[in-house]
Amino acid sequence: MIRVCLAGATGWAGSELARAIAHESDLTLVAAVSRSHAGDKLADVLDDPSLSAPIYGTAEDALRHPCDVFVEYTSPQVARANILAALSAGAHVVVGTSGLSDGEYAEIDAMAQRRSRAVLACGNFALTAVLLQRFAAMAAKLIPQWEIIDYADAAKLDAPSGTVRELATRLARLGAPPTGSDSRIHSVRLPGYVISAEIVFGMPDQRLSIRHDAGNSARPYVDGALLAIRKVGSLTGLHRGLDTVLDL
Repeated sequence: MIRVCLAGATGWAGSELARAIAHESDLTLVAAVSRSHAGDKLADVLDDPSLSAPIYGTAEDALRHPCDVFVEYTSPQVARANILAALSAGAHVVVGTSGLSDGEYAEIDAMAQRRSRAVLACGNFALTAVLLQRFAAMAAKLIPQWEIIDYADAAKLDAPSGTVRELATRLARLGAPPTGSDSRIHSVRLPGYVISAEIVFGMPDQRLSIRHDAGNSARPYVDGALLAIRKVGSLTGLHRGLDTVLDL
């Protein structure tokens, strides 16, 4: 049985994941983090009697419950501190929060290595987004020029999103495109979008576009998050991208 602590358990994506964990035979949700519902029972907040976990206002308080995996699904402002606290407590970490910088991930990796724990950071758990990452890396080996377009609702705090940051980081390992020192990213923040990511490759007289579009439901992110929770305990150090632990 894998004991899970979920930060952001009452949010849009976190609440869907909490309900899913409650119905998995090999997972148990032992604690939840939500500043707005601290002191409540998750069962009452989400109207699901199968969720018996208590809710705490901070990750530090929730981590007093021993857990095997800490899932970070809050905001960029507190994600780094939550991840480091979880590693200090001896937990592996799955990160669904976007907006962390490469420098912050370097610090997180160093802590994970020292603690012999793993951090699996996924800018997007949706399988179509995972495949976009992999297909883009394949294409970049043959087509040396590309640009990335990042779409989201106007209320999304981070720009670029974690999905395209992760993509740009991966492509940088293959060599920068001739158009500049880094992948060029265009972030669109307008009403009407949920989350979409597109990468356009260009060659003389031909063009390749690979695109992921998300709908209004959080359900597409659940299966990937459950897979990450089950996989992270077999790793050490920082791993970015769900496809790094998939047999693709």
